[in-house]
Amino acid sequence: MIIEGIVTTIGPNQQVHIAPMGPIVDSEMRRLVLRPFRTAQTYRNLKVHPEGVFHITDDVSLLARAALGPVEPAPPIQPASAVRGFILSDACRYYEFGVRSIDDREERIRMDTEVVHSGRLRDFLGFNRAKHAVLEAAILATRTDFLPHEEINSEFRKLGVIVQKTGGEQEKTAFAFLQEYLARVVRLAREAHAGVRP
Repeated sequence: MIIEGIVTTIGPNQQVHIAPMGPIVDSEMRRLVLRPFRTAQTYRNLKVHPEGVFHITDDVSLLARAALGPVEPAPPIQPASAVRGFILSDACRYYEFGVRSIDDREERIRMDTEVVHSGRLRDFLGFNRAKHAVLEAAILATRTDFLPHEEINSEFRKLGVIVQKTGGEQEKTAFAFLQEYLARVVRLAREAHAGVRP
């Protein structure tokens, strides 16, 4: 099973890196298989410092912002207990892990990890279609380099209906952020195609 969440790792400059990640998990959440791309900062960080924290959260605004780049301003964090790493203070649950093996023969890396400590900070809000729609939109937004933009726009239109019908302020704000990003990417691509400098 794949569960979408957020991974925090420590970079070479000791800064906390926040990235969305959908690891393969077992039913007891004792092992996580992370699958970052070779170009991902999470992969580079874990190669040097093989410890991190995986978070379950219902904060889709944070998921959307983390999917598209550095999160500014950074959310509140606190030190992890069993690894050298950091916990997102507003997460629902967290799983501190150590990397046990890395298979980097493919472009999509496989990192087998073991959970060494876990905890609960607050209740998960519950199932909400708008939150799932924002999550899907965030994943699509990270694929503008290789998916047709019209296909992504079409999916965004469908997801936008769900967000408007069932979302609260957080979901609508997060979706608007993703829409603005997609519009900027599409505009720059059209200008480049037309030979117009941005």
